[in-house]
Amino acid sequence: MKQEIRKRITSLRVFMRQRGISAFIVPSTDPHSGEYVPAHWESRKWISGFTGSAGTAVITAQEGGLWTDSRYFLQAADQLEDTGIKLFKDRLPETPSIAEWLRSVLHAGEKVGIDGWVNTTEEAESLRASLSSQGLELVSVDDPFETLWEDRPSLPLNVPFILPTEYAGVSCSDKLAQIRESLCRNHADGILISALDEIAWTLNMRGNDIHCNPVFISYLFITQSDVTLYILPEKLTPEVTSYLHQQGICTKNYTDIEKDLQHYEGKCVQLSPETNYTLYCAATSSAPVVMLPSPVRLLKAVKNPTEIAGFHQAMKRDGVAMVRFLMWLKEAVKSGKETELSVDRKLYKLRAEQNLFQGISFDTIAGYQAHGAIVHYEATPDTDVTLQPEGLLLLDSGAQYLDGTTDITRTIVLGKLSEEQKTDYTLVLKGFIALSRAEFPQGTCGTQLDVLARQFMWKAGINYGHGTGHGVGHFLNVHEGPHQIRMNHVPTPLCPGMTITNEPGIYKSGRYGIRTENTMLVVPSRETEFGVFYKFEPLTLCPIDKEAIRTDMLTQEETEWLDNYHRKVFEVLSPMLTATEQEWLKRATSPLQV
Repeated sequence: MKQEIRKRITSLRVFMRQRGISAFIVPSTDPHSGEYVPAHWESRKWISGFTGSAGTAVITAQEGGLWTDSRYFLQAADQLEDTGIKLFKDRLPETPSIAEWLRSVLHAGEKVGIDGWVNTTEEAESLRASLSSQGLELVSVDDPFETLWEDRPSLPLNVPFILPTEYAGVSCSDKLAQIRESLCRNHADGILISALDEIAWTLNMRGNDIHCNPVFISYLFITQSDVTLYILPEKLTPEVTSYLHQQGICTKNYTDIEKDLQHYEGKCVQLSPETNYTLYCAATSSAPVVMLPSPVRLLKAVKNPTEIAGFHQAMKRDGVAMVRFLMWLKEAVKSGKETELSVDRKLYKLRAEQNLFQGISFDTIAGYQAHGAIVHYEATPDTDVTLQPEGLLLLDSGAQYLDGTTDITRTIVLGKLSEEQKTDYTLVLKGFIALSRAEFPQGTCGTQLDVLARQFMWKAGINYGHGTGHGVGHFLNVHEGPHQIRMNHVPTPLCPGMTITNEPGIYKSGRYGIRTENTMLVVPSRETEFGVFYKFEPLTLCPIDKEAIRTDMLTQEETEWLDNYHRKVFEVLSPMLTATEQEWLKRATSPLQV
């Protein structure tokens, strides 16, 4: 495979010479700025061999580099070996940016190529400014992989489906009215929605075009009088066509969007900075453009009462599946026959038995011992290992249900642990509890809370490189913005109705990884003379393994929080379990304090 990657890079360099460009940038995204993309747009994976979900490859005439974040440092180092592509560990102080590196390896007057369809406007304009200061020119060229990638997968042709209002909570027409109100405030008469989860949310439709993400490939253009869905016509069923007609939505071919933007006759069109660069150029050729974040991002992030109720119901069913899995695992591992892949299959089966199950929300991370230190590890037949009755299994998983999306991590004790493992497990737990217990004033963003989860690790000289929390979509993408909890500044305030994860971790390369994660809901707390305060309510219902806890490291308040959480888990889930399962859960959730 490494030899094949080198051949692909050589073919790209031939394309570059023919176009007169000295470097070509290959991001991980698609024309919709998605985190996870259809196979058709997995060009960065094809050219580099690196399979992680995040990363950017840069190929020059003589060199190659790949930038990715700490979740993938170990994986990328292994997959890039002997390909001629160097790993650049993104976000570390000593790592140059792509623009800085290009300035160091290219000469003034040389051209850097991008495919404008898969680069956002914000990224393209920032890169252009950075490169031009050194005399380098950024140019948008045709997609090279259209010709170089001989067996390239076609665009997905799966048909979308309607999500009933009993699950969505708000009608499509009401959502369109909210978007149009935003257009008036921004003095725009048209808006292009290109993010797939935003389109799915707006239309109360879902799809199967992207693995684990229930969305469908399309664009949506909204004006005060018309709505047009750009979608491949083969994807439309009579039922969906009728539904769209009832909502006053017309359809056009997915491939018509660039031409239509070039001929738009409105006075002003609103685009998101995440709009791809090709469509930005098309829009600016016909009308003034206002660049503002899509209003749908925040509308979608604040869940309505029906969606919140759905989350609660989905978490109950998911909790039942998790309890049955944990009860099975503790015994099954003793046989010496279970592996990372087999426990993944078992958990899928138990979730699939639950009502309204639609699939998993991301590929399960089942990392035993050293594999747990690879933050986004995914077992394969080549890496799969047998679980032993010792050490730790890090299990990060989730499901899609018609009424909600789940995301949960538990680090499970399989047998004897070292004192170091117990200490690290408890440090993670202390940070997890501290964030779970947070109360904060209106206007607080996730960055201001991030330290709560890290404070105990920092005192021990430990840190983790990923964010502490991300939004979770409602039967949509498991990673949702615009709010997050992380060290780097994300200004979006946390508001009641937002879902967000809490997932601190410790990863010791070659030894083990530990992470504990719940999905939480932001809810009102109280109002004082100092203003309105909010807090978090746990949505996830699943016991946290007590066997690894050093109780001497916990305060009384931390112990009480864990006991109260476990009491709630038992009270809510036990009526849905058999007598044997209830007995197991009773022990798993029994109080730490006696």
